[in-house]
Amino acid sequence: MQVPGQTQQGQGAPGRAAGAPGQAPGAGRAAAAPRPPAPTVPPEFDGLAIWILPPAKLLALVKDPNSTLFQKAIACKKLAFVGGREAIAPMATLLSHPQLGCYARFGMEPNPDPSVDDAFRAALPKLKGRLQVGVITSIGVRKDAKALDALIKLMSDSDAEVAGAAAASVAMIGGLQAAKALQGALKTTKPPLFPVVARACLLCAEGLMATNRPRAMELYADMSATTMPGPVRLAALRILNAAGPAPAGAKLYPAPTGAAAEADRSGFLGPRTTGGGGGGRGGAAAPAPGAPPAPAPPKP
Repeated sequence: MQVPGQTQQGQGAPGRAAGAPGQAPGAGRAAAAPRPPAPTVPPEFDGLAIWILPPAKLLALVKDPNSTLFQKAIACKKLAFVGGREAIAPMATLLSHPQLGCYARFGMEPNPDPSVDDAFRAALPKLKGRLQVGVITSIGVRKDAKALDALIKLMSDSDAEVAGAAAASVAMIGGLQAAKALQGALKTTKPPLFPVVARACLLCAEGLMATNRPRAMELYADMSATTMPGPVRLAALRILNAAGPAPAGAKLYPAPTGAAAEADRSGFLGPRTTGGGGGGRGGAAAPAPGAPPAPAPPKP
């Protein structure tokens, strides 16, 4: 019981200890524990120490049989930027390594020396599975036309991943030989490879537009067939519509149907160009009666 005249001592916030009179707020709290020091990176996993090495020492790491996988991987990555001709052969020996094959390709692919292409072509028949897929892709990125014959054969490989990668690389290399091979493959391939080959044909046609436009338009006409995957057909129809009427005697593409016809009416396939006897390239069917007109092309 409180004695009359005695002042009751104020209570602090719940769970907070009252400090001594004249003491700064929070001074009564226990000091925070010091933060533990950052862990030290073991020397064998110090990527920065490897990254700053000069090219000669990076190459020595790649060649050294006692180097760890980590050391060789970082060395290959840095050699992609600083490696010369002398770095190609040591990295090429790693193309068959299950863990380091991708790092070797990373180090070799941007090197401008033509011996890189020789090394990739030499490794191609010796590899299988994902390692072979990787080399096939690198060949396509480098656009090595000397590898076309080997890649075209691999388009019929029993491994669907290998065959698909080969078709994509053939398209990346491009040219008339590639176009002929891809067109032929469309007649024989089945899912799941067929959509891959169809997309490869689109890529090949795009590359031919600058050098052989008539041949490219033939490819696009083939891609506009109703048997093609929907996205491939729509892409081809858009190019054909934008190209204008077909020259006399040129191959015509079929009028859009189904979803493609709806996309055509909505203007997705681009504005139609008129000429000759048709409403679009090759005399494709005009929009259905009552359909909204296609939007006008943007002003330049």
